[in-house]
Amino acid sequence: MKKSLKTLNHAGLVIMATALLFSCDKEESTPFVENETFEVAELKVSDESEMISEEVMNIAEDVYMADEALATSKFSYNSDFLPDCVIITTVITSTSKERTIDFGEGCELPNGNVLSGIIFLSYNKDMEMASNTLSLSLENFTFNSVAIEGSASILRMRANENGNPQSDADASFSATWPNGNTASFSGERTREWIEGYGTGFWGDNVYLITGKGTFTGPAGNVFVKETVTPLRRELACRFIVSGILNISRNDATASLDFGDGSCDAKGLLTYPDGTTEEIFLRRFLN
Repeated sequence: MKKSLKTLNHAGLVIMATALLFSCDKEESTPFVENETFEVAELKVSDESEMISEEVMNIAEDVYMADEALATSKFSYNSDFLPDCVIITTVITSTSKERTIDFGEGCELPNGNVLSGIIFLSYNKDMEMASNTLSLSLENFTFNSVAIEGSASILRMRANENGNPQSDADASFSATWPNGNTASFSGERTREWIEGYGTGFWGDNVYLITGKGTFTGPAGNVFVKETVTPLRRELACRFIVSGILNISRNDATASLDFGDGSCDAKGLLTYPDGTTEEIFLRRFLN
Protein backbone atom coordinates (compact mmCIF):
# COMPACT_ATOMS: atom_id res chain seq x y z
CA MET A 1 0.00 0.00 0.00
CA LYS A 2 1.01 3.51 -0.33
CA LYS A 3 1.27 6.52 1.57
CA SER A 4 -0.52 9.48 1.15
CA LEU A 5 -2.54 14.61 4.93
CA LYS A 6 -4.81 12.03 2.38
CA THR A 7 -7.54 16.20 5.84
CA LEU A 8 -7.14 17.23 7.86
CA ASN A 9 -4.71 17.59 -0.79
CA HIS A 10 -8.27 17.20 0.45
CA ALA A 11 -5.88 17.21 4.69
CA GLY A 12 -8.92 17.32 4.65
CA LEU A 13 -9.52 18.08 7.01
CA VAL A 14 -9.71 17.83 3.96
CA ILE A 15 -9.84 18.88 5.74
CA MET A 16 -9.94 19.17 4.74
CA ALA A 17 -7.99 23.09 4.20
CA THR A 18 -3.90 31.82 3.47
CA ALA A 19 -1.86 34.64 4.86
CA LEU A 20 -3.74 37.36 3.04
CA LEU A 21 -4.42 40.94 4.11
CA PHE A 22 -7.99 42.04 3.97
CA SER A 23 -10.20 44.60 5.67
CA CYS A 24 -11.25 43.71 9.19
CA ASP A 25 -13.37 46.79 9.90
CA LYS A 26 -16.67 45.29 8.79
CA GLU A 27 -19.04 44.73 11.72
CA GLU A 28 -21.02 41.53 12.07
CA SER A 29 -24.16 43.68 12.07
CA THR A 30 -23.44 44.97 8.56
CA PRO A 31 -26.45 44.03 6.40
CA PHE A 32 -25.89 41.70 3.47
CA VAL A 33 -25.32 43.72 0.31
CA GLU A 34 -24.78 41.67 -2.84
CA ASN A 35 -21.34 39.97 -2.60
CA GLU A 36 -19.93 41.74 0.46
CA THR A 37 -20.78 38.77 2.68
CA PHE A 38 -18.24 36.64 0.80
CA GLU A 39 -14.84 38.29 0.40
CA VAL A 40 -12.50 36.31 -1.85
CA ALA A 41 -9.53 36.91 0.45
CA GLU A 42 -11.40 35.40 3.38
CA LEU A 43 -12.50 32.41 1.34
CA LYS A 44 -8.87 31.80 0.39
CA VAL A 45 -7.99 31.67 4.08
CA SER A 46 -10.86 29.24 4.60
CA ASP A 47 -9.68 27.02 1.76
CA GLU A 48 -6.12 26.88 3.05
CA SER A 49 -7.30 26.15 6.60
CA GLU A 50 -9.34 23.21 5.40
CA MET A 51 -6.46 21.94 3.26
CA ILE A 52 -4.13 22.01 6.27
CA SER A 53 -6.64 20.12 8.41
CA GLU A 54 -7.04 17.46 5.74
CA GLU A 55 -3.30 17.12 5.16
CA VAL A 56 -2.54 16.66 8.86
CA MET A 57 -5.12 13.90 9.16
CA ASN A 58 -3.86 12.31 5.96
CA ILE A 59 -0.37 11.99 7.41
CA ALA A 60 -1.74 10.34 10.54
CA GLU A 61 -3.76 7.84 8.51
CA ASP A 62 -0.79 7.10 6.26
CA VAL A 63 1.37 6.20 9.25
CA TYR A 64 -1.43 4.03 10.61
CA MET A 65 -1.87 2.27 7.26
CA ALA A 66 1.80 1.33 7.13
CA ASP A 67 1.51 -0.21 10.59
CA GLU A 68 -1.72 -2.02 9.73
CA ALA A 69 -0.23 -3.53 6.58
CA LEU A 70 2.84 -4.74 8.47
CA ALA A 71 0.77 -6.21 11.30
CA THR A 72 -1.79 -8.01 9.17
CA SER A 73 0.63 -9.03 6.38
CA LYS A 74 -2.20 -8.75 3.89
CA PHE A 75 -0.12 -6.70 1.47
CA SER A 76 3.23 -4.97 1.17
CA TYR A 77 3.08 -1.29 2.04
CA ASN A 78 6.19 0.83 1.86
CA SER A 79 5.22 4.26 3.01
CA ASP A 80 7.11 6.70 0.80
CA PHE A 81 5.08 9.86 1.30
CA LEU A 82 7.01 10.96 4.37
CA PRO A 83 10.67 11.70 3.55
CA ASP A 84 13.69 10.60 5.57
CA CYS A 85 13.73 13.88 7.50
CA VAL A 86 10.60 12.71 9.36
CA ILE A 87 11.43 10.68 12.49
CA ILE A 88 8.74 8.28 13.74
CA THR A 89 9.04 6.68 17.17
CA THR A 90 6.69 4.16 18.79
CA VAL A 91 5.79 3.30 22.38
CA ILE A 92 3.58 0.23 22.92
CA THR A 93 1.40 0.00 26.03
CA SER A 94 -0.81 -2.86 27.15
CA THR A 95 -3.64 -1.63 24.91
CA SER A 96 -2.32 0.99 22.52
CA LYS A 97 0.41 2.19 20.21
CA GLU A 98 1.65 5.74 20.77
CA ARG A 99 3.37 7.20 17.69
CA THR A 100 5.41 10.41 17.52
CA ILE A 101 5.78 11.85 14.01
CA ASP A 102 8.54 14.46 14.24
CA PHE A 103 9.20 16.88 11.35
CA GLY A 104 12.02 18.63 13.20
CA GLU A 105 12.76 22.24 12.32
CA GLY A 106 11.37 21.82 8.82
CA CYS A 107 10.76 18.96 6.42
CA GLU A 108 9.42 19.16 2.85
CA LEU A 109 6.88 16.60 1.68
CA PRO A 110 6.77 15.28 -1.92
CA ASN A 111 3.85 17.62 -2.69
CA GLY A 112 5.91 20.68 -1.73
CA ASN A 113 4.37 21.44 1.66
CA VAL A 114 6.91 22.19 4.41
CA LEU A 115 6.08 21.03 7.95
CA SER A 116 7.78 21.35 11.32
CA GLY A 117 7.00 20.17 14.85
CA ILE A 118 5.26 17.02 16.02
CA ILE A 119 2.09 15.04 15.34
CA PHE A 120 1.16 12.70 18.19
CA LEU A 121 -0.90 9.68 17.16
CA SER A 122 -2.37 6.86 19.22
CA TYR A 123 -4.65 3.91 18.46
CA ASN A 124 -5.58 0.43 19.67
CA LYS A 125 -2.68 -1.96 19.12
CA ASP A 126 -5.00 -4.75 17.90
CA MET A 127 -4.54 -4.24 14.17
CA GLU A 128 -6.82 -7.12 13.21
CA MET A 129 -9.96 -5.15 14.05
CA ALA A 130 -12.18 -4.09 11.17
CA SER A 131 -12.09 -0.52 12.48
CA ASN A 132 -9.83 1.47 14.75
CA THR A 133 -10.03 4.91 16.33
CA LEU A 134 -7.04 7.20 15.84
CA SER A 135 -6.42 10.08 18.26
CA LEU A 136 -4.29 12.96 16.96
CA SER A 137 -2.77 16.05 18.57
CA LEU A 138 -0.06 18.59 17.69
CA GLU A 139 2.95 20.16 19.38
CA ASN A 140 4.87 23.22 18.10
CA PHE A 141 3.49 22.38 14.67
CA THR A 142 3.70 24.57 11.55
CA PHE A 143 2.43 24.01 8.02
CA ASN A 144 4.03 26.25 5.37
CA SER A 145 4.93 28.68 8.19
CA VAL A 146 1.35 28.68 9.58
CA ALA A 147 1.28 27.70 13.27
CA ILE A 148 -1.38 25.03 13.87
CA GLU A 149 -2.97 23.81 17.11
CA GLY A 150 -5.74 21.30 17.62
CA SER A 151 -6.76 17.67 17.67
CA ALA A 152 -8.82 15.09 15.81
CA SER A 153 -10.49 11.74 16.37
CA ILE A 154 -10.58 9.52 13.28
CA LEU A 155 -12.58 6.32 12.94
CA ARG A 156 -10.89 4.30 10.23
CA MET A 157 -12.72 1.40 8.60
CA ARG A 158 -10.76 -1.13 6.59
CA ALA A 159 -13.67 -1.48 4.15
CA ASN A 160 -16.95 0.40 3.74
CA GLU A 161 -20.06 -0.79 1.86
CA ASN A 162 -18.17 -0.23 -1.40
CA GLY A 163 -15.23 -2.31 -0.21
CA ASN A 164 -13.00 0.77 0.06
CA PRO A 165 -11.07 2.06 3.09
CA GLN A 166 -12.92 4.94 4.74
CA SER A 167 -12.27 7.33 7.59
CA ASP A 168 -14.75 9.47 9.55
CA ALA A 169 -13.09 12.34 11.36
CA ASP A 170 -14.17 14.83 14.01
CA ALA A 171 -11.56 17.59 14.07
CA SER A 172 -10.88 21.02 15.53
CA PHE A 173 -7.88 23.14 14.50
CA SER A 174 -6.80 26.75 14.86
CA ALA A 175 -4.19 28.58 12.78
CA THR A 176 -1.98 31.64 13.17
CA TRP A 177 -0.37 33.08 10.05
CA PRO A 178 3.01 34.88 10.03
CA ASN A 179 1.22 38.25 9.71
CA GLY A 180 -0.70 37.60 12.94
CA ASN A 181 -4.06 36.65 11.38
CA THR A 182 -5.85 33.81 13.12
CA ALA A 183 -8.62 31.43 12.06
CA SER A 184 -10.24 28.24 13.27
CA PHE A 185 -11.98 25.28 11.68
CA SER A 186 -14.01 22.48 13.24
CA GLY A 187 -16.26 19.87 11.78
CA GLU A 188 -16.83 16.34 10.58
CA ARG A 189 -15.62 14.80 7.36
CA THR A 190 -15.76 11.41 5.63
CA ARG A 191 -13.01 10.37 3.25
CA GLU A 192 -13.30 7.31 1.00
CA TRP A 193 -10.15 5.93 -0.63
CA ILE A 194 -11.37 5.11 -4.14
CA GLU A 195 -8.14 4.63 -6.15
CA GLY A 196 -4.57 3.52 -5.48
CA TYR A 197 -5.20 1.32 -2.47
CA GLY A 198 -2.58 -1.42 -2.22
CA THR A 199 -0.37 -0.29 -5.11
CA GLY A 200 2.55 0.75 -2.94
CA PHE A 201 2.81 4.24 -4.47
CA TRP A 202 1.36 7.35 -2.79
CA GLY A 203 1.09 9.33 -6.05
CA ASP A 204 -1.90 7.42 -7.41
CA ASN A 205 -4.01 7.73 -4.26
CA VAL A 206 -7.41 9.30 -4.89
CA TYR A 207 -10.06 10.17 -2.29
CA LEU A 208 -13.62 11.44 -2.22
CA ILE A 209 -14.31 13.79 0.68
CA THR A 210 -17.65 14.88 2.14
CA GLY A 211 -18.56 16.69 5.32
CA LYS A 212 -19.73 19.79 7.14
CA GLY A 213 -17.83 22.25 9.30
CA THR A 214 -17.61 25.75 10.72
CA PHE A 215 -14.87 28.21 9.81
CA THR A 216 -14.15 31.41 11.74
CA GLY A 217 -12.00 33.82 9.75
CA PRO A 218 -9.47 36.45 10.81
CA ALA A 219 -12.18 39.16 10.85
CA GLY A 220 -14.34 37.04 13.15
CA ASN A 221 -16.82 36.15 10.43
CA VAL A 222 -18.32 32.67 10.80
CA PHE A 223 -19.02 30.47 7.78
CA VAL A 224 -20.72 27.08 7.58
CA LYS A 225 -19.22 24.89 4.85
CA GLU A 226 -20.97 21.78 3.54
CA THR A 227 -20.10 19.44 0.68
CA VAL A 228 -22.73 19.29 -2.06
CA THR A 229 -20.78 17.15 -4.54
CA PRO A 230 -17.93 15.02 -3.10
CA LEU A 231 -14.55 16.73 -3.31
CA ARG A 232 -12.01 14.73 -5.30
CA ARG A 233 -8.51 14.78 -3.85
CA GLU A 234 -5.70 13.26 -5.94
CA LEU A 235 -2.64 13.06 -3.75
CA ALA A 236 -0.30 13.86 -6.61
CA CYS A 237 -1.97 17.29 -6.84
CA ARG A 238 -1.77 20.03 -4.22
CA PHE A 239 -5.40 21.02 -4.79
CA ILE A 240 -8.92 19.66 -4.77
CA VAL A 241 -9.55 18.91 -8.45
CA SER A 242 -13.36 18.71 -8.52
CA GLY A 243 -16.45 18.86 -6.34
CA ILE A 244 -18.78 21.57 -5.02
CA LEU A 245 -18.83 23.18 -1.59
CA ASN A 246 -21.62 25.37 -0.21
CA ILE A 247 -20.51 28.24 2.03
CA SER A 248 -23.12 30.02 4.17
CA ARG A 249 -23.03 33.20 6.24
CA ASN A 250 -25.77 35.50 7.53
CA ASP A 251 -28.50 33.42 5.84
CA ALA A 252 -26.79 33.81 2.47
CA THR A 253 -25.15 30.91 0.62
CA ALA A 254 -22.44 30.89 -2.03
CA SER A 255 -21.05 27.84 -3.79
CA LEU A 256 -17.48 27.01 -4.75
CA ASP A 257 -16.94 24.65 -7.70
CA PHE A 258 -13.42 23.20 -7.75
CA GLY A 259 -13.49 22.40 -11.46
CA ASP A 260 -13.43 19.60 -13.99
CA GLY A 261 -10.58 17.51 -12.60
CA SER A 262 -7.63 19.66 -13.69
CA CYS A 263 -4.82 20.07 -11.18
CA ASP A 264 -4.95 23.83 -10.61
CA ALA A 265 -5.76 26.34 -7.89
CA LYS A 266 -8.81 27.73 -9.70
CA GLY A 267 -12.36 27.64 -8.42
CA LEU A 268 -15.64 29.08 -9.69
CA LEU A 269 -17.40 31.04 -6.95
CA THR A 270 -21.14 31.64 -7.36
CA TYR A 271 -22.43 34.41 -5.09
CA PRO A 272 -25.90 34.46 -3.53
CA ASP A 273 -27.09 36.94 -6.17
CA GLY A 274 -26.18 34.45 -8.92
CA THR A 275 -23.08 36.22 -10.23
CA THR A 276 -19.96 34.12 -10.71
CA GLU A 277 -16.23 34.76 -10.42
CA GLU A 278 -13.20 32.58 -11.09
CA ILE A 279 -10.86 32.78 -8.12
CA PHE A 280 -7.40 31.49 -7.32
CA LEU A 281 -7.10 29.60 -4.04
CA ARG A 282 -4.15 29.39 -1.64
CA ARG A 283 -1.82 32.16 -0.61
CA PHE A 284 1.20 30.88 -2.57
CA LEU A 285 -0.51 31.64 -5.88
CA ASN A 286 -1.75 34.89 -7.42
